[in-house]
Amino acid sequence: MRPAVLRATTTMIVTVSVFTIGAAACSSNGTTSPSTTSTGSPTTTLTASSTTSTVTIATTTAVAPVTTPASVVVTQPVPATTLAGAVDPNAPEVVEPGDIPDNQAFVAFASADGIYSVKVPEGWARTETNGVVAFTDKYNSITVRSTTATAAPTVSSVTSSGLTDVTPDPTFALTDVTPVTRKAGDGVLATFEIGSAPNPVTGKKALLAVERYVFVHNGTEVTLTLSGAKGADNVDPWKIVSDSLTWK
Repeated sequence: MRPAVLRATTTMIVTVSVFTIGAAACSSNGTTSPSTTSTGSPTTTLTASSTTSTVTIATTTAVAPVTTPASVVVTQPVPATTLAGAVDPNAPEVVEPGDIPDNQAFVAFASADGIYSVKVPEGWARTETNGVVAFTDKYNSITVRSTTATAAPTVSSVTSSGLTDVTPDPTFALTDVTPVTRKAGDGVLATFEIGSAPNPVTGKKALLAVERYVFVHNGTEVTLTLSGAKGADNVDPWKIVSDSLTWK
């Protein structure tokens, strides 16, 4: 009779033990030999050997995303940056452009000496300091300055000496200086950007887009400076003002 062999199935649950059962007698030296009973009939001796396997299970801990409560409003202001990409704390803030209304009325303003006149928006606040007349409304402004002159302005003269009042400002950035023709005659137009005066409440500056016209007539030079928040659509109003300058 052939020895009977019992087989055990292998189950792996983290630590797996495998038992193999065979028909053999285990000797003291680890060898197997058949054994018989006193009646002479062969018997089966079950021997078991075990093998233990360890299974390592890798686990991943999921991190729940951080959420912001619905009641919290997070604002992301647009930072002003330098060329290197770093935030410049001294740069002017970006403000909502303030367009001059299409139905804005204009009135004539004449200089005290009667040499020139120019149209300005009706209702704007007027101030005069050191011979410079200013008309303002929020971030929009018009300033007029007259001085004596011995020669007509040129691109070179305006670039070198016609911007000395603004070039020291760290926010000043020149855009262009070009010849221009208006009803007052031939002149020079300088365009640039600069920070406004600090806001009396927040202390911050707005970035302004500026047009500066320089005209000369009979020994008098008139500098007409028009400015507004960058992005404002003031093309038509500024054309009305700059084209309204007349000599007396």
